Amino acid sequence: MSEWINFNGKILPRQEPIACASSRGLRYGDGLFETIRMEKGEMPLYDLHIQRLFKGLALLGFELPALFSPEHLKEEILRLVKKNKVEKAARVRINVFRGNGGLFDLEDLRPNYVIEADLLAENYFRFNENGLVVDIYSKAIKPCDSFSNIKSNNYLSYAMAALWAKQEKLNDALLMNQYGRICDSSIANIFWLKNDIVYTPPLSEGPVAGVMRRFILESIKEFPIKESVLTTEILEDAGEIFLSNAAYGIRWIKQFRNTQYACSVSKEIYKQLFRTIGGR
Repeated sequence: MSEWINFNGKILPRQEPIACASSRGLRYGDGLFETIRMEKGEMPLYDLHIQRLFKGLALLGFELPALFSPEHLKEEILRLVKKNKVEKAARVRINVFRGNGGLFDLEDLRPNYVIEADLLAENYFRFNENGLVVDIYSKAIKPCDSFSNIKSNNYLSYAMAALWAKQEKLNDALLMNQYGRICDSSIANIFWLKNDIVYTPPLSEGPVAGVMRRFILESIKEFPIKESVLTTEILEDAGEIFLSNAAYGIRWIKQFRNTQYACSVSKEIYKQLFRTIGGR
């Protein structure tokens, strides 16, 4: 990890304390976050990340000061990236959280933020030659409500799914929603191929509103892409499955339980993404 963070516009050592025991972010997970890929000083899809961030802040009722703007955040990100010397390839994480107080006696509604910028692994935004092996994490149920689509700091279901996947020696875990259907994975949105059509669950099914998911839906024209519900039976009958997020683009799934999958369409979609927003 890099040595420095940016807390409310101040560059501090990573080990510097930034929250007290009465922090609503610590107590209740009162906030949300964004993870952004930077390559050669540029942040592909930055505008989509910022749109999602500010939409989530409005939903959570934050009162934003004038200085808290997309332009200001970008300047603060660039300052930190330069300080940590990771301009070539960085994983940037913005965490925004409420200040101190209890449930009914909070001090104010303004945001605090902390930015981290760490060096990206060498295999970022590369197509995985070895397909992933996944299964369903059954102990968490994702609700389908107004908060389902934001990257909330209330991330317990996803955190436990990722921990379970590691314990089970899986590459990722899929999550179910309140209707008993698959909505996404611990760190990504899910797509599948059936009869030459690519599908992904609609936001009404409760997945995080992924930036890469949105980009694929809006920008990939060579393959028909539609939104549809996803059951276990549909997944087992699919021809291909892949996961998407902003850091690595897409990764294909080789196996779900006893079903094996191909990756030809997944690889073609990856190539299109790489030509558009990767490898800069």
